[in-house]
Amino acid sequence: MKIAAIENPRSRQEELGQFLTATPVADFMASMFGPLPKTVRLLDAGAGAGSLTAAFVSRCCEKLDGVRAIEATLYELDGEILDALSETMRECEHRCADAGIRFTFTIHSADFIQEMSARLAGDLFGTHPPAFDAAIANPPYRKISTDSAERRALRYVGVETSNLYTGFIALIQRLLVPGGQLVGITPRSFCNGPYFRPFREDFLSQLELRRLHVFESRQAAFRDDSVLQENIIFHAVKGRNQPDELIISSSSGEHGDEITETIFPFAEIVHPHDAEKFIHIPSTASHATAKETMDGLSSSLATLGVTVSTGRVVDFRLKDALRKDPERGTVPLLYPCHFNGGTVHWPKLDARKPNAILDNDETRPWLVPSGVYLLTKRFTSKEERRRLVACLFDPEQVKAKWIGFENHLNYFHARGHGLERTLAVGLYAFLNSTVVDQYFRRFSGHTQVNATDLRTLNYPDRDTLQAMGREMKTLDLSQDEIDQLVAKHLHARR
Repeated sequence: MKIAAIENPRSRQEELGQFLTATPVADFMASMFGPLPKTVRLLDAGAGAGSLTAAFVSRCCEKLDGVRAIEATLYELDGEILDALSETMRECEHRCADAGIRFTFTIHSADFIQEMSARLAGDLFGTHPPAFDAAIANPPYRKISTDSAERRALRYVGVETSNLYTGFIALIQRLLVPGGQLVGITPRSFCNGPYFRPFREDFLSQLELRRLHVFESRQAAFRDDSVLQENIIFHAVKGRNQPDELIISSSSGEHGDEITETIFPFAEIVHPHDAEKFIHIPSTASHATAKETMDGLSSSLATLGVTVSTGRVVDFRLKDALRKDPERGTVPLLYPCHFNGGTVHWPKLDARKPNAILDNDETRPWLVPSGVYLLTKRFTSKEERRRLVACLFDPEQVKAKWIGFENHLNYFHARGHGLERTLAVGLYAFLNSTVVDQYFRRFSGHTQVNATDLRTLNYPDRDTLQAMGREMKTLDLSQDEIDQLVAKHLHARR
């Protein structure tokens, strides 16, 4: 079926959070639906040029599994794309007529979040929210601020989220009838992290996950838009009882590439006693092995007497206290740019970031006493090989009574003070190991590493970490040497 072509400037796409679905991806999404009723009330919110509805229509026409009528409801806010959408829907009419299926459609040039929030809240007199048997979605994704109109509308119906795409999904699931099906392609970022916890709780309490699909390439799903974003496709059914098992599938994302499928117990994807409701997605054999290894560890940071916190210094709030170079009355201020292999390189006078912060009554609450600390980057670039990057702060190398850790760092400490050195070095080896990196990638689909994520990891016991720390005479080890050291000590404790 021909999909009407459109051209939208990149700047306009980003303003709307709009990235259009390629035909092969749309076809794959449509293939995920299970058996459908004879008359299907279909919702396509954020419809774009209509590729998802067209793929759904093709699936029904080709499968011939009893669908006799499709009533499509489409929402698209971008006026410049409506002609293309209408043309695609007329193509759907012709295709369905040839297959003996009645096809009707309604296009709403309206803000889906504003309208559906009002209807779900009962604010539009005499207009009950519609009900749908199926929904197929590539929702827009863009951050929404706490005081935005979208955020207020969503909050009014009990949805708390910081991104358009999760707002769309939360509303869509409320419009499905019991047993209604939803297939969506979204960023993977909702699977972990504290910001999306309310959404995960809402999602998992109302939708039964049946399948998750991951792409091995960041850019494959939206190649034409040059989007470097880890995306997943999910198939879920409206209901409150999660299945015992679900399908995890993966592909490179290239057209015609082989899709691999594995069935996993649901309890391995969402751990039953995990208060954060992280969604773990193993996509390779090494990820599954990493999970087995990590599940065998029995300690938490709390049992180790260790805490991880986000760096206290928010530079724009203390702008007047920052200094490009160290001077009398200042103390070191550390950013990710000060990471140099496994240690801190300070000062870095050619860096764009400041190297120091005044030590006075205003800044002292945001500083920490000098000591041995383990630091990790909160954000890693998409090009970096590792998701977790840990670095040791050694007070022998950077001499000062107080230190400032900037907000883009996490730091491991013991009740606000430094760590015992062998324990810190053992944690350094463990967190920089490949097994931890692969485990972390099971549930982290973005480049952010939150302190909450680090708290939820299982850790080796104190004796094992200290043994690693004693054996690691230098931090300048290769990745293979770190992995061998960690594997040796984890195996010895079994």
